[in-house]
Amino acid sequence: MAFFMASLSAPAFWAAMAITFFAGYVKGAVGFAMPLIMMGAFTSFLPREVALAGLILPTFVTNVTQATRQGLAPALETSRAYWRFLTVTAVFIVISAAFVHAIPQRVFLALLGVPITIFALLQLSGRNMALRLEHRRRAEWLLGAIGGLYGGVSGIWGPPLLVYLLSINADKRETVRVQGVVFLMGAFVLLLAHLHSGVLNAQTAGFSLALTLPAQVGQIVGNRMQDRLNQDQFRRWTQVLMVLTGLNLARQALGI
Repeated sequence: MAFFMASLSAPAFWAAMAITFFAGYVKGAVGFAMPLIMMGAFTSFLPREVALAGLILPTFVTNVTQATRQGLAPALETSRAYWRFLTVTAVFIVISAAFVHAIPQRVFLALLGVPITIFALLQLSGRNMALRLEHRRRAEWLLGAIGGLYGGVSGIWGPPLLVYLLSINADKRETVRVQGVVFLMGAFVLLLAHLHSGVLNAQTAGFSLALTLPAQVGQIVGNRMQDRLNQDQFRRWTQVLMVLTGLNLARQALGI
């Protein structure tokens, strides 16, 4: 661990700390996008596996506080209500984590960024993208599986859940709480999966642990912004952020 931290230059370390603070702030404000921001920025100056290891512990810790912000009882009720999404996401994170070394980075960035951008742009344009209620269970299974497949190889499994929550017009409090619960479960499974895969190891764990502090501080500051946003503002900022993160992922996929 000490060797790894010593091999990481000071500018790279402090850049990672600053990026993580900003990512934590955004997560505190809208409930998601922390791994998207961290992975999107980290991969520009860190190896992909180091970038993935770096986000694992901050993601886990901030999701604990997000899931339980309204209390333990609401978090448990959400777990029961969204058990399908939780179950299939966990299963597919474990499956896909085994392939983290085999999938080219540009491929998974393109497969993630392009559909996110298209969906969010359609939402911003005023198109009605709501799923029919009789298809909600099917959508939970399908989008949970997609999220898990992406999550195991990239540490990013939030966008499919956001697509689902935006489609069913979930309110702000429910959206943030559901994200916290689903992301927490995913973060725990991701941690275990990459302890097994070797991505999180004695050398990279210290880096990931160091990033938990700016992540938590940023989340606390962001929570204050979230409390000031009304439902329409919250939904609009969520859509805008999805467009920006999708475009950034697509940009990296094209090598621009």
